[in-house]
Amino acid sequence: MSKHEPVGPDVLRALGEELAQFRLLCNNVPAALAYFERAGNTCGYANRSYAEMFGHTEASIIGLTVAEVIGAEAAELIQPQVDHVTRERVGARYERQLRHADGSANSIEVHLLPHLGADGEAVGAFVLISDITRHRQAEAALRESEERQAKFMHASAEGIVFHKGGFITDANPPLLALLGYALPEILGRSTLEFVALEQRARVAEVMAAGLEISYDSALLHRDGTAIPVQFIVRTMHFQGERLRMTLVRDIRDRAQAQARIHHVAHHDALTGLPNRLAFDERTQALLAQARAGGEDVALLFIDLDHFKRVNDSLGHPAGDVLLQTVAQRIIESVREADLVARFGGDEFVLLLAGNPTRQAVQAVADKLLAAIGAPLEVPGASISVTPSIGVALFPAHGETPEALIKHADTAMYHAKSLGRAHVCFFEPAMAAAAMAELAMESRLAQAVREREFVLHFQPQLALADGALLGVEALIRWQHPEHGLIAPDEFIPLAEARRLILPISEWVLHEALRCAVRWHASGLACVPVAVNLSTLQFQEPGFVETIERALAQAGAQGRMLELELTERMLMEDVAGVQASLRRLKALGVVISVDDFGTGYTSLGHLKHLPLDRLKIDRTFITDIPGDADSAAIARAILQLGRSLGLQVVAEGVETQAQRDWVGAHGCDAQQGLFVGPPLPLAEFEAWLRAR
Repeated sequence: MSKHEPVGPDVLRALGEELAQFRLLCNNVPAALAYFERAGNTCGYANRSYAEMFGHTEASIIGLTVAEVIGAEAAELIQPQVDHVTRERVGARYERQLRHADGSANSIEVHLLPHLGADGEAVGAFVLISDITRHRQAEAALRESEERQAKFMHASAEGIVFHKGGFITDANPPLLALLGYALPEILGRSTLEFVALEQRARVAEVMAAGLEISYDSALLHRDGTAIPVQFIVRTMHFQGERLRMTLVRDIRDRAQAQARIHHVAHHDALTGLPNRLAFDERTQALLAQARAGGEDVALLFIDLDHFKRVNDSLGHPAGDVLLQTVAQRIIESVREADLVARFGGDEFVLLLAGNPTRQAVQAVADKLLAAIGAPLEVPGASISVTPSIGVALFPAHGETPEALIKHADTAMYHAKSLGRAHVCFFEPAMAAAAMAELAMESRLAQAVREREFVLHFQPQLALADGALLGVEALIRWQHPEHGLIAPDEFIPLAEARRLILPISEWVLHEALRCAVRWHASGLACVPVAVNLSTLQFQEPGFVETIERALAQAGAQGRMLELELTERMLMEDVAGVQASLRRLKALGVVISVDDFGTGYTSLGHLKHLPLDRLKIDRTFITDIPGDADSAAIARAILQLGRSLGLQVVAEGVETQAQRDWVGAHGCDAQQGLFVGPPLPLAEFEAWLRAR
């Protein structure tokens, strides 16, 4: 068809349909499309999305320049891109922000494609715009997430490591510092390389199971040091990958604190030795080994003799130094394999393993006697204490720690009964004696409740004229089955079990009752002497107790004499002085019993309000034949005279003894030579016979 021929209706209709399809297609693609002619830089076509993007319709935008469509500022901004497309006849791509009237903005991606004429020159340009706002927002969110993660990893004080398939992909600075490596040195390496050898099986098990768990483990520092840590393991998905994140918490401080707590719970604070709890635990294991190997074990129970005197005379700091020294001396006397513990107070326990013979155990005990008893210099004094040691053997004397300790303790008390500073091996008879003592304790408590006690009385006569100067009340236990029991057989037990307090109270009231009756009848107008126990004298309100007893009996203070030992005078010196002065104010007579057997300071003695000194019977028994006893007795007599005190000789049994003490200026005598202790009725008959 000639170009001058008119276009028929069918062609026009076909072209119209084709154009309609083209518009339909352009208006439904997810992009804004436009065509700008180079001549005049005007819009020749725009689809609906493009027109509406810039506030126009498909019709109104035709013929408008680029500047009129997108704005002069934006047109100037993209002009270099347009020039490049038309000059170089190549496509171009760029991104920019599309600002809206409400202040919002979209990110758009613009593609420019040149439209070339027949001569190859650009006659226009196609514009394709895609809204990439969501893509850029997603990218920004991802970058923000990554930045947050990076900041978190770097800001965290605890170690963080990411690993995939067991191989490290990332780690933060705290973890690197904990391990002693730089990041490039650990990337790609197996996580197990940095786990302590004994912990690897556990860590591998957790990794294989994919557990999300917290547990304690240990890492290896670059220098090989094992570092206790806590792992907190989580699984996470990042950029489509499954990663494991482990938070690594350094728990060295916690481990050290737990170790300190364990040490405190299992060791004695003063000496650092294991305590009873630790000793029992370790002894169980040692005995199990000995049982399996058919070996013997020896347990030594060590108790210091008269340790309380050190605390009482020199103070607790000196006592603490002594205990620490004793602990060190015990350690130095045994092998490293032997177990030494302190049970508290002045009690130490030693376990000798390795199948020792009885002779070897005896040799160790003898070595301890010498080492512990060596003098120790403390500020102001040189002190020494001796140990009493009891020994129990495994399995002969017991197969449990409890049995061995019990039997060694029993043997130790037997050693004390032999005069202290002794070693005794346990024997079954000792257990029987201990059971008998326990039975006696129970029976003695019953005797206190049922008042199965009586008083005997022994006179004290003046050596000059035989006048009655005083009466000593002496307790006896009237046992319903065993008859009369002397005080030496039950008083030590009563003192050890504090039963001495109710017994002493009964003695005081009964003695005062007798004294009041004798004074009222004129039978004996002298004080009745009562021996005080240490516990009784140290009881709070002791002086008030004496006041109440005097008042209840209707007695005057001069009717009562209280006998104290030298040791009682040396404990709490200031308190003793105050108590004695208050007693003297009541008129009570104060005497020192068994004088010469203790360590009373003479300087202290002269400040006490005393009335009498009683020379201990051990010095009287051997005179006049023993020069040493005679010298001590003379010194006591001279001391008594210089202090203006009346001196009484105890235990005078012969005429020779009576003559000697009388010749050396003693004031009074007491003992079998004058008369034995008598029951109340017989003593009153003796008084009447005088």
